[in-house]
Amino acid sequence: METTITENQKNTSVFIHLSTFLKYFFPFANFIAPLLIWTFNKEQAFIDDHGKQAINFQLSTLLYTILIGLLCLPLIIIFASDIISLAESINLNDGMFSINNIQNLSGYLLLVSLVIIMFLALFVFEIYAVINASIHASRGQLYKYPLNIPFIKTNSQKIHQDEHNS
Repeated sequence: METTITENQKNTSVFIHLSTFLKYFFPFANFIAPLLIWTFNKEQAFIDDHGKQAINFQLSTLLYTILIGLLCLPLIIIFASDIISLAESINLNDGMFSINNIQNLSGYLLLVSLVIIMFLALFVFEIYAVINASIHASRGQLYKYPLNIPFIKTNSQKIHQDEHNS
């Protein structure tokens, strides 16, 4: 195992983490860019660990986003049916609607706000974690993303498993 970490390894690892932000410019670049950089440099243990961590975190974030979206499906279906019934009641009442209709909508607006807050929290958490990982990489330290699902086993996880087994 390598004992010294070169500046090139540190910079490459930082670039792996920061390349995940390319998803805001190109679709799926948060997977493709770090995967390409990691693939060309994975023979170096430090870069290999950071590359696996970055890809695992992006896959974990995708899974969390899908789960939040799936939680929203029933809300969307119920909300859509209530919007249709509200529109029908407005048409039947010559453009007037009652306080009861507004109260029904306020509950749904609260749920929509909660979903927006969940997506926003995931967005802020991702930015924080990627920047924190980049800082650790620039210092020559290994980093484990919080709430990271290990789809690809990293070297640091194998070391910890070996310690528990012995």
